[in-house]
Amino acid sequence: MSYECFNVEIKDHIAHIQMQRPDTFNSMIRSFWNELPEIVEDINSGGDARVIVLSSTGKHFCSGMDLAVFTDPAPSEGESVERGRQREQLRHFVKHLQDSFSCLDKARMPILAAIQGGCIGGGVDLTSACDVRYATRDAWFCIHEINIGMTADVGTFPRLCKLIPEGWVRELAYTGRRLYADKAKEIGLVNDVYDSQEDMMTAVMETAREIASKSPLAVTGSKVMMNYARDHTIDDSLDYIAVWQTGMFQPTDMAESFAAKSDKREPEFQNLQPLRKKM
Repeated sequence: MSYECFNVEIKDHIAHIQMQRPDTFNSMIRSFWNELPEIVEDINSGGDARVIVLSSTGKHFCSGMDLAVFTDPAPSEGESVERGRQREQLRHFVKHLQDSFSCLDKARMPILAAIQGGCIGGGVDLTSACDVRYATRDAWFCIHEINIGMTADVGTFPRLCKLIPEGWVRELAYTGRRLYADKAKEIGLVNDVYDSQEDMMTAVMETAREIASKSPLAVTGSKVMMNYARDHTIDDSLDYIAVWQTGMFQPTDMAESFAAKSDKREPEFQNLQPLRKKM
């Protein structure tokens, strides 16, 4: 299937989602917000992919939300619609935008983001919803919303405050300054920094292949547990992982891991089952 904003490829259990509008610095036009969750849900439901790599093209990773998304009126807006009803509709529109990134956080498989150049505004919302971030040396992050007179509202603050020290989030949010790659690595926003986009993609795809070689059930269980622990107390999280292991853990993948090591070969694991969408 073809998309306006993305190229999508699934190969060797790795799904590669690549933004493909470099001439506009991969700005987030209206179709972006519909295509991304559709793509991620399709990958998530299929079961063949065990990891997703999210990358971009051109000089900048993403310049944020396209201005047309702000300026195009909603279908029901007009003088005849009471103000409170307009605002109630707008709340659901913002929730739709948030869900377009939350699908990454909720996906069964890890999401690795490869970032070059500017990662601006909505780009920060997008990458903060991923599991791991990598960057080129010329990459930089900017919570740009403050520079245009608004508060970031699509996921930056709930997620970024869990990823880096809160003082850094506040400084970036209040000033609109750029956070450059080396400092982003120092404070833990990105795992590693590379001299070029080519070097970065080589390393990220190697990490993706390593993840894809592991038991997909164990990987998805690890993501579920870490996400749950992030949002709950230690006692709640310990109880939940006990319930998960009781229900999900089976000795099949462990036996295959031991057998493969003994036979000096790569283990072979079953994919996750496709999700049922209809009765």
